[in-house]
Amino acid sequence: MGDLQIRTMRADDIALAANWAAAEGWNPGFSDAGCFAVVDPLGFLIGEIAGEPGATVSCVNYDDHFAFLGFYIVRNDLRGRGYGLRIWNAAIAHAGARVIGLDGVVAQQDNYRKSGFTLAYANIRYGGIVAAPAQPFGVVALETIPLALIEADDATVFPAPRSAFLRAWIGTASHIGRALMRDGKLAGWGVIRPCRHGHKIGPLVADDRAGAEVIMRALLAGAGGGEVFLDVPGVNREAVALAESFGLTPTFETARMYTGPIPPLRLDRLFGVTSFELG
Repeated sequence: MGDLQIRTMRADDIALAANWAAAEGWNPGFSDAGCFAVVDPLGFLIGEIAGEPGATVSCVNYDDHFAFLGFYIVRNDLRGRGYGLRIWNAAIAHAGARVIGLDGVVAQQDNYRKSGFTLAYANIRYGGIVAAPAQPFGVVALETIPLALIEADDATVFPAPRSAFLRAWIGTASHIGRALMRDGKLAGWGVIRPCRHGHKIGPLVADDRAGAEVIMRALLAGAGGGEVFLDVPGVNREAVALAESFGLTPTFETARMYTGPIPPLRLDRLFGVTSFELG
């Protein structure tokens, strides 16, 4: 078949990676590729054989201390030939000495452990059909909230600053963001986006379950209901209960793993993960 040539992805290659992720059943959002690319354009790698794409991976460096790995896919007919390990090693090298996080399929946990990853907790994807609720009182459009407030709140649930990503994620035309203020403080916020199947909510961050429920209702109202997915940290029992209260059921599970220590996170405030590809 020839040797694997690894290079940095172009914009159209990132779209290809999203399409491959869709084929794997990961259900990416329609605008994910453009938002992901703003974080670290050099962190998206593609492996080609005779000029044809054969493998993809991303390892985006958020800052000098943290990176996140995703889009690790080898074309079906090329699996078992060592190409995956080649592009995996290139991605790990891009992260340097940074702590790396990933959301891996549960069946691959042992392989990730061999590469130095340790299980932190499980993320569970809940899905189902939800009727559009009435728009709750007191919720505002997320884009009306100063980005600095959102960044400060996001820092309680994510290991690194991600200003460029948040700006793109919130500002994408097809994405709907809502926020809840209490006593002049940001008490909850979230984003819902259209995906290959239905909509996904993420992130969903709130001080408590009551606030998370208000935001979730506002997002569902804005999207018009229908098929919806919410990726929940399994260690947050209130988040699990929230998903179940909307009639959602588990459809998929990942292992959140890290190569080293991360700052303490308020997982009790994280009711919905932003993305399994970028954390």
